[in-house]
Amino acid sequence: MATPCLTIRNMTMAYGDFVIQRDLDFTINRGDIFIIMGGSGCGKSTLLMHLIGLQHPAKGQVFYGTESLWEADINVRQRILQRTGVLFQSGALLSSMTLAENIALPLSQHTKLGAMRIREIVSYKLALVGLAGFEDYYPAEISGGMQKRAGLARAMALDPEILYFDEPSAGLDPISAKLLDDLIRSLRDNLGSTIVMVTHELASIFAIGTNSVFLDADIKTMIAGGPPKQLLAESSDPKVLRFLTRGLMEKQSLHKINIQEHNEL
Repeated sequence: MATPCLTIRNMTMAYGDFVIQRDLDFTINRGDIFIIMGGSGCGKSTLLMHLIGLQHPAKGQVFYGTESLWEADINVRQRILQRTGVLFQSGALLSSMTLAENIALPLSQHTKLGAMRIREIVSYKLALVGLAGFEDYYPAEISGGMQKRAGLARAMALDPEILYFDEPSAGLDPISAKLLDDLIRSLRDNLGSTIVMVTHELASIFAIGTNSVFLDADIKTMIAGGPPKQLLAESSDPKVLRFLTRGLMEKQSLHKINIQEHNEL
């Protein structure tokens, strides 16, 4: 039986009087690879900011288990959020620090571990993401895909129960994006992590997504939820279908254009 990890209830996100999304209600279960999807400007990254405690909802609740994130006092909220790790779109590594120093930062700030134990954990986390031996490299000395993996190692530093990703494949070539997808799925399978991911990449959505919510920018609320493959097979909403089939539609359009050009010749 599925165990709720996060529960979003009747949540509205707004900047002053400007509503981004309203009446959001969905549950993220333990072990999910949960996809937040929708068109540009619908509020995907804004929703992520609400879930990780960086923006306060205009209305509604975010529950971590049975604890309300926004009704808790600051100390309880910090304890809740220490169970999470975040990989931002850019990787957000500090350029003046080596990879080891970047990953050690949350450990030195939030634990009382000694320097030797921190070094051991840093090396282990780098090995988990395929970067064993890169401790002394600076971010500028490695590729974009490696920077994403190093950012993931830092997000994992405190052994979080929940990992958040904001467009993790942005800027990566298809091979690097596939490797990152495989790594994310491996972390879920081997470490029992719950993954919450903002992405518009269809390859990732269908390859690793186990559940999802679809946000609509026009009516400013969620219009679908469930496993992405199930939504593709069963949804009758044209916006959802257009989003989930856009790659196929583009290929079909190109094929028609090629046929027309061939016939004209």
